[in-house]
Order: sequence, then structure tokens, then C-alpha cells
Amino acid sequence: MNRHLLTMTVLFLLACGAVFGQSNSAKTEDEKAIRANVEQIVNGWNMKSGAEFAKPFAENSDYVVINGMHIKGRSAIAKGHQQIFDAIYKDSRVAVTIKQMRFLRPDVAVVHSESNLTFKINGEERVKGTVPLR
Repeated sequence: MNRHLLTMTVLFLLACGAVFGQSNSAKTEDEKAIRANVEQIVNGWNMKSGAEFAKPFAENSDYVVINGMHIKGRSAIAKGHQQIFDAIYKDSRVAVTIKQMRFLRPDVAVVHSESNLTFKINGEERVKGTVPLR
């Protein structure tokens, strides 16, 4: 298996208004909600469903792809991902591990994660992984 290392830090800025609270128990619930959003994104990718991938994004989201392309809105995120799922990433799987989560304020969190993308090229399995955060 050929390994390519790719440093990828996933940054989720979540502004969910009343969902986020000030207490420790509310923070725990918020952390669970963030983890559920990440899980939804992973499941959507692995199902090859742009709509499922895009569910956690707000209708007016801004999404910047690893190559710098800027996509605006949940429907465009879903459409763009469906296109790659039907083409270059049709034989791919992704796994994401949340490494760190920090609330900058009650309604904004920064999430650092490691992602591993497994895909096939000419029938050979390849993995693009991340360098662990230190």
C-alpha cells in the first residue's frame, strides 16, 4: 500500500445560537452535537451521498475545499460532493478522528481532527492520511 501524507486540520466554526450553553453539562451536550455533525459528514461521504454529507451545514454555509475552492450554500456543497462521489471518489472511504475541541465562546467551537481517505487507483488501494497534531 502506498502512503501519502497530507496535513489536514479540519476547522468547524459552529454558530448554533441557543443550542450552545454556558454550563459544563450544556458544553458536554454541545460537544456531543459537534461529534454527531462530524459523524454525519463521515457517513454521508461513505454512503456516497452529497445530500447526507451536507446535512450538518447551514443553508448559507461557506465551505473551502482543500484546494482553495470556495463553495457557498448547503445545496452547492451537496451537489459538488455528489459529483466527486460519482466520479473520482466513488471507491473511497473516509475516517475522521477528533483530536481536540475547544469552545472559543459559547456559540463558536474549533475542532481539530485527523482524516484518512482510502481510495483506489487502477484497482490498487491508496491512503491519504494526516500527520497527527502535536
